[in-house]
Amino acid sequence: MSRWRLCGHDGTTGRALALDGARILHEARGDTADAALAALDAPGPVLRVGEGVAAALPAPLLPERVGPGLPGLTQHAPPDCLDGWVRLLLIGLAGAPPHHDGIACVLTPTLAHWVHLSAGEAVSCQSFLTPRLATALDAADSADDQAIADTLSRPERLAAHLRAAQVSGAPAALTGHLLGAELAAARPYWLGQGVTLIGPAQATTPRATALAAQGVPVTQTDPEHLLPPAIAALATRRGTST
Repeated sequence: MSRWRLCGHDGTTGRALALDGARILHEARGDTADAALAALDAPGPVLRVGEGVAAALPAPLLPERVGPGLPGLTQHAPPDCLDGWVRLLLIGLAGAPPHHDGIACVLTPTLAHWVHLSAGEAVSCQSFLTPRLATALDAADSADDQAIADTLSRPERLAAHLRAAQVSGAPAALTGHLLGAELAAARPYWLGQGVTLIGPAQATTPRATALAAQGVPVTQTDPEHLLPPAIAALATRRGTST
């Protein structure tokens, strides 16, 4: 049988997809992955994104055996982890022509994951709480360019810069200082590299602008564009696409 289902949580909502081999038939959403799956009127075995024992980096993005779960990825030093949905998006990026080697930055509502990809593997990662901190500080969606530059050059002054921006009532400066600190810490990932930013345009555009100002080639990719190649790769590995 080529019919199967995929479910998981994309960081914002639970999602369940009805599939025929590599073809997406329809989708349901819910508060949780299980709620979305319950709303999906479709037959077939289920692949649960995020379930299973996480693989230690470096690790292949696409497991040798797919199902019944697609677990996340974990890293010992520095301690870090990527959830199953982030892994799913990276499978789509690595599998979509041209096959991607280099640096990806996957943005979720709470985290920014910088990941080094090579030959179909996730080699290393470094994640940041920048989106969560921006929400907690009520920062703006846009980022002040001067604030980015100030904290990129003096990241040790981040706390002072944030306080000054808070007192001044400058939400774009708050975003800029947070982003400058992230870029300073992530410099080993983007220096001399091209970066693919994965996330909604609203989230990726400030980073794209900041990286371009440093001379970094940047590509912005909508996560939804990565689902079809990711599902195609999983379907082939599961043997359901025939």
